[in-house]
Amino acid sequence: MKNFPELIVMLTHNDRTVENAREVFEQCKNSKANCWGFKEEPLPLDDMKKLFARMKEFGKTTFLEVVAYSEREGLDGAKIAAACRCDFLMGTKFFDSVNDFCRDNKINYMPFVGKISGRPSILEGTLDEMLDEARQCLTKGAYGVDLLGYRYTGDASSLNKNFVAALNAPVCLAGSINSFERLREVQKISPYTFTIGGAFFENKFGNSFAEQIDTVCDFMEK
Repeated sequence: MKNFPELIVMLTHNDRTVENAREVFEQCKNSKANCWGFKEEPLPLDDMKKLFARMKEFGKTTFLEVVAYSEREGLDGAKIAAACRCDFLMGTKFFDSVNDFCRDNKINYMPFVGKISGRPSILEGTLDEMLDEARQCLTKGAYGVDLLGYRYTGDASSLNKNFVAALNAPVCLAGSINSFERLREVQKISPYTFTIGGAFFENKFGNSFAEQIDTVCDFMEK
């Protein structure tokens, strides 16, 4: 792990991949971000394969985040990740079948923890419940976990801080990181990775998409 959290650029808005994801990546492929991804909906599989392959051409680490909660949907998402040769599958709820599939296909699996619902997702539950769930996932072989911290219906800052501090494993802090105030919190908490998608499309960190990426990368490395 690096000594600072690494940005995953998500080509998504409102928990769905944007239709011009390929165009946005082409505009930003030489930015400072090494990690890129998007969601399982709504692009056709062939378009997803081509975009992930293009990311790989530029040496990017790739992530598919699946915003779905049933075992069947989780397996479908894992199969998409395998077809696209993704490095990481994020999201889904943990199921042994999904975990086994990821292991067999050499995909790093980081499932959601907590009570997740809706799209865009919201997170409910207690810190202890989430930690217990995360430890069970890790014991069974998950690479890490996907925490929708800023989608939490309770005290998000407290949850994020205490969860990351208590779990000795990779945590991706995903969703609604949309201000420099939250970036400072993420920097202090220091999870493994964090995602930004919608905030870039809403110009929360500057003007052009590429400029915002570099601004966030520079900020986190300070």
